[in-house]
Amino acid sequence: MTLMSIFRLPHLLLAALLTVVSWGAMAQAKPDYPLAAGDTIRIQVFQNPDLTIETRVSESGSITYPLIGAVELGGISVAAAERKIADALQKGGFIRQPQVTIVLLQIRGNQVSVLGQVNRPGRFPLETANTRLSDMLATAGGATPGGDDFVIVSGDRDGKEFRRIIDIPAIYLNNKPEDDIILRGGDTLYVHRAPVFYIYGEAQRPGSFRIERGMTVMQALAQGGGPTGRGTEKKLRLHRQGANGTIEQITPELTDRVMPNDVIYVNERLF
Repeated sequence: MTLMSIFRLPHLLLAALLTVVSWGAMAQAKPDYPLAAGDTIRIQVFQNPDLTIETRVSESGSITYPLIGAVELGGISVAAAERKIADALQKGGFIRQPQVTIVLLQIRGNQVSVLGQVNRPGRFPLETANTRLSDMLATAGGATPGGDDFVIVSGDRDGKEFRRIIDIPAIYLNNKPEDDIILRGGDTLYVHRAPVFYIYGEAQRPGSFRIERGMTVMQALAQGGGPTGRGTEKKLRLHRQGANGTIEQITPELTDRVMPNDVIYVNERLF
């Protein structure tokens, strides 16, 4: 062995150690992720390199593996899939104590669509079997400033159409953790535009504004900057669409609640 080889030996050992550590980290990633059609995985059996394959979970949820043939993996976790393949190899008499590792290469099956008023709309994978609504909204960057407090969740549960409107702040403000539901592959989350009101006339900042929870006419007037020097908070006019679609003109009290699409007109002061 040359002197240069002796100096290179520690570096080679370090590289090998880093390879083992990184391989182990990948192997242990997402053990509770439920496999689904379209997912691409690498299956490895310790000390049996001939059994290493990369494959895709079929539409029926199965793969074909050497020695044991078709294996149903759809809907079970990565850890459970590892045990299932190991049991089949052992019961078939192929390997006495197989150590099977599955690495997720590409997640395509269990995805959730997040649409509407969120910062990063798109499709996102369910990385664990117990991903909750709040987790997915966080992945999508949360609602935009113009987004509603409510999210519509639609999908499929046990073969039946599923749809639910969930008040996100109420999960925390009203202590309703049961509304932070566990999502399933194929679910769609939709955040609509937040309800707004309009203010014009002798207002400092006329325009449209988001309706906050429990907002009163007085608070709406403050949102518009209050009356100008020529305006008055007395004798306000409010235009509101009725149930039959007609526009009603109301003289509101300052303590009245503001409704979506209300139009508030600030009158000019009479001298």
